[in-house]
Amino acid sequence: MIIHLNKNLTPAEAQNIAHQTQSIFIEKEEYYVLITFSSVKELPEIVKGKEIQYFVMPDDIQLASKHYLPDVRTIQIPNAVFGGASKNTIVITGPCSIESEEQIEQSAQLLTELGITTLRAGCFKPRTSPYSFQGLGLEGLKLLAKMREKYGLNIITEVRDASHVNLVIEYADIVQIGAKAMYDHGILRTCGKTTRPVLLKRGFGTTLQEFVQAAEFILSGGNENVILCERGIRTFETKTRFTLDLCGVAYLKKHINLPIILDPSHAIGYAYGVADLTRACLAMGIDGLLIETHPNPQIAKSDASQQLNHQQFKDLFFSLKPIADAIGKNLI
Repeated sequence: MIIHLNKNLTPAEAQNIAHQTQSIFIEKEEYYVLITFSSVKELPEIVKGKEIQYFVMPDDIQLASKHYLPDVRTIQIPNAVFGGASKNTIVITGPCSIESEEQIEQSAQLLTELGITTLRAGCFKPRTSPYSFQGLGLEGLKLLAKMREKYGLNIITEVRDASHVNLVIEYADIVQIGAKAMYDHGILRTCGKTTRPVLLKRGFGTTLQEFVQAAEFILSGGNENVILCERGIRTFETKTRFTLDLCGVAYLKKHINLPIILDPSHAIGYAYGVADLTRACLAMGIDGLLIETHPNPQIAKSDASQQLNHQQFKDLFFSLKPIADAIGKNLI
């Protein structure tokens, strides 16, 4: 249950009610928010007679549910607005990992040429093997900040573990929580304490319920700027890396009030299929696309097989424009 308490109460009085009802407490400008255990279906006696608005939720999906907020939340970053009623589809691209200043500058120049606003590159890489490239860390963050200052781009980069979440928040305009870190409560709770937008990727063995519940950890911490990212799930199929769950995306669009970004690069795992999948994703009217590009994918230090070279990305980007026009979307 979600309860809105009128602000004729003091913060201390509202927090006392939250304590007595074992509720999560969030103070907003207009009202206090109390979030009870999902098993609570009856209004607590202590709030009866007070000025309240309350929402009885069907399950553990509470703040992210369209039963609570029927409209998709709007995300605002320095050079872009998407989600909500914006009609914008944000296109996020760049290499899997930042490898050098020359490489990331070539990537930034590609975005500038195409009028795209948001550059992504990993600095802390949660790799499957301990013997593969783990990222440039702080050095990479500083290079991304340099590209932002020089080219006026937004930056998105990934956190690997809770020890450096605050460092990534300091440098990034959007903090990415990768599929392998989706269940890390240290990361989720730290991201809940900031207002910085957070892109949460679905774990490859995760149900939609578990995916959105992970988002609830961030939302219940007070951060309303959460974006969901579908990037493929593990199925019985062996010819592709994962299976892009567009059925799941349809469910999220129907029931969840968070913006949705799709990542076809990680889903298929091979560059040959990225363009077709991207066009299918856009046709669903989603809020964003995340596509990996590299100046020379053959020498990439991570995920070489799935990254498009810059000419391939340009061809894809121009092919998206008629689809965007047909569904009333703007590519930004």
